[in-house]
Amino acid sequence: MKIPIKVLLADDHTIMRNGIISLLSNEPTINIIAESSSGSKVLNLLKTAPMPDIIITDITLADMNGIELTTIIKARYPKIKVIILTTLDHENYVSQSLDAGASGYLLKSVNIEEVIFAIKNVSMGYKYICTAITIKLLAQLRGRFAIGSSSVLKSDIELSKRELEILNLIAEGFTNSEIAEKLFTSKRTIEGNRQSLLDKTGKKNTASLINFVVRNGIID
Repeated sequence: MKIPIKVLLADDHTIMRNGIISLLSNEPTINIIAESSSGSKVLNLLKTAPMPDIIITDITLADMNGIELTTIIKARYPKIKVIILTTLDHENYVSQSLDAGASGYLLKSVNIEEVIFAIKNVSMGYKYICTAITIKLLAQLRGRFAIGSSSVLKSDIELSKRELEILNLIAEGFTNSEIAEKLFTSKRTIEGNRQSLLDKTGKKNTASLINFVVRNGIID
């Protein structure tokens, strides 16, 4: 059995922390080892508590913002990965978080399955941006890279009918469970298909995957 991914959760709302901990309690691959309401407490915990694999933090904390906290964590503990979990959906926050060293960016509107998927992917070294942000960025990219323009890249990557079907559902914002239900298969199978698509295209997260397939005219 694999060792659970150790997570430290930072959010200044007790109800939010308790909710996430409760929802993750039945996930055997993830273990919340500590929680905090402030950035300074997170830094103190890193000196005394067991070292987490991943820190999930809001941007708005009691004493500092999560982007500043991410910068400090990555400077002092480069092996720890950070996922931002916030209500802020502006692309500037996404960009600043990634520049600070965050490996993931999730909106608090996501379901727990996407949180779990993000944690697992980030733990394996991938970056993850939630589907809602991906779709928003995709809409902006569609304005910049119209299909048929000179900026569109060509690709000789061969995808099956099922993979194209899954790609379109991902682009529409469906979760792994929802895709599995629509295609009458298991969530684990869809997770494997999604990872296969990332491997085939050489991309590291859903946002870059969707950007790639749209620019190449693989999906509309």
